[in-house]
Amino acid sequence: MRTQICIIGGGPSGLLLSQLLHLKGIDTVVLERRTREYVLGRIRAGVLEFGTVELLREAGLGARMTREGFVHDGTYIALQNRGFRIDFKKHTGKQVMVYGQTEVTADLYDARDGWDAPVFYDVQAVNPQAVDGDAPFVTFLQGGKVHRIDCDYVAGCDGFHGVSRKAIPDDVRREYERVYPFGWLGILSETPPVSDELIYANHPRGFALCSMRNENLSRYYLQCPLDDRVEDWSDDAFWDELKRRIPEDAADTIVTGPSIEKSIAPLRSFVSEPMRWGRLFLVGDAAHIVPPTGAKGLNLAASDVYYLYHALLRHYRDGDDQGLEEYSARALARVWQATRFSWWFTTTMHRFPDQSEFDQRMQETELDFLESSTAAQAALAENYVGLPY
Repeated sequence: MRTQICIIGGGPSGLLLSQLLHLKGIDTVVLERRTREYVLGRIRAGVLEFGTVELLREAGLGARMTREGFVHDGTYIALQNRGFRIDFKKHTGKQVMVYGQTEVTADLYDARDGWDAPVFYDVQAVNPQAVDGDAPFVTFLQGGKVHRIDCDYVAGCDGFHGVSRKAIPDDVRREYERVYPFGWLGILSETPPVSDELIYANHPRGFALCSMRNENLSRYYLQCPLDDRVEDWSDDAFWDELKRRIPEDAADTIVTGPSIEKSIAPLRSFVSEPMRWGRLFLVGDAAHIVPPTGAKGLNLAASDVYYLYHALLRHYRDGDDQGLEEYSARALARVWQATRFSWWFTTTMHRFPDQSEFDQRMQETELDFLESSTAAQAALAENYVGLPY
């Protein structure tokens, strides 16, 4: 089989890239190691930057998002049961959209069902080859048979544990990582959200976040030790602890209920350079991971897609390879900016195991400054709604 772009990974970044290229008449094949049902069942972040929303609309995916998503003009920051609001629209003129990654992926699959482009599911032993030459190809195993796809370019959208990043030689690839000494315990409950905007809470007992998916589906998180297990946390214990960490007015009005999903996620900052090797381009989690504080993961993948999509469009439409040559540098510049913001927000809002009284006072002073400084609030808002592409 031959195609123009072989995309490894059938998550939102791979599907979005495929959708955008399809609309411009560029052929793609997508390889996914899981089933479609598994991909659609993954629970992920739900805050979309302004630029991500615009890119999804460009891909023809705006109808349900506009109808069912929640536009947020700001967010709340809480410090030991008192809080203040950051007004995104006032400081930037932009907003964010609360619309779950699961819904984005479903919209992408629904759009793809209307046109003829193959997705190979349940693939194994995926191997991008000859990517540093002029004739790359990808082999994979499906149903006990080896398949080969010849292509012009390979897009590695296969996540942190995928094979694409490892195709870049060890003596070329540089990796930077910070692993945080805590995790996020998250639950999903069929209850109305406690607030019409997100609440980020810094508390001596640890960080907490109140989020939502829709009018009757809420997502809540607690900072927890890395060695905690989901089984250690009953629903009642979770709700009791959440109420201790969020502002009293929210704790007094929150509607609790049984969890329908509960999980613990570790936190890390990770960047791999370069994001291009020959005719292989890394996209999203294949090249970088950020802690969920500030919801940059999916949005960074979308900005990678934006850069690669436009670079490929220039190549096929205009014969201009400048965008392809500059892809890694342009993508990484934005990646590092978002990594800095996520690192800052994480270190400001969480309690660290070795945190001293001095460290705690610095956190408190940082948040006091944020509350009183228009410039600081504008900087947070600018980063939260998304830096320009």
